[in-house]
Amino acid sequence: MHKQVEHPELDKSTKLAYDRTWLAYERTMNAWTRTSVSLITFGFSVYKFLAVANAGSANARRSLGPHVFGLALVLLGLITLVIAAVEHGQSIRLLSREYGGKPRAMSVIFASLVALLGILALVFMLYRP
Repeated sequence: MHKQVEHPELDKSTKLAYDRTWLAYERTMNAWTRTSVSLITFGFSVYKFLAVANAGSANARRSLGPHVFGLALVLLGLITLVIAAVEHGQSIRLLSREYGGKPRAMSVIFASLVALLGILALVFMLYRP
């Protein structure tokens, strides 16, 4: 079992610094999430645009380059989101260990929803008709 560490009550200045640090971690996670959303949506858009543009073409199934590029962008967005979530979790754990408490991470909830949509887009792209 982990030994519970007693943290002294923080003075007002330290509490405000703690809050600013936690909010900076949240803003960083939100920035990574926005970047991931951009990658995922751009990759899916490239994929769908090429699917529509090549709809009647005989070369539609042989043209893997742009489809693979769209798929790679969606994968890159998902990988970026996972790396950002791991880094965010490590930062929050360090902050909690140092000063106590566990702030609610709403940005991680939003990132999880984006990851779910990214996975759905990826599945759709992999199992296209």
